[in-house]
Amino acid sequence: MTARPTLTAHLIESITVLSVWTGTDSERIRRFTSEALCPRGVWAKHIAALKHDPELGLQILEPLRSDTSRYVQDSVANWINDASKTQPEWVGQFADRWLQESPTPETTRIVSRGLRSIRD
Repeated sequence: MTARPTLTAHLIESITVLSVWTGTDSERIRRFTSEALCPRGVWAKHIAALKHDPELGLQILEPLRSDTSRYVQDSVANWINDASKTQPEWVGQFADRWLQESPTPETTRIVSRGLRSIRD
């Protein structure tokens, strides 16, 4: 996560670059795209802009919403869970939209895990 401070300092540009990487064959790189800008990194400084406006991260999250890799799914779910701690209404609406637009087992798993803090 040594790249996180630089990515955060150039947030919009970073999101644009990372969103391209969501299409790679490597599940490790796809997971990195989600982990790198998670709003509340466990061992990293929180990203205030994403806590306040998680919609900024949609460019990264949308391509991963039905990812077949559980490794990536867990990261996306954690991102959603982080966002739910400051923007629970937005996350609820966002999750409902995902379930309607992408009724796959992968999306269902991501949403279920992502909503664990607000729907349990």
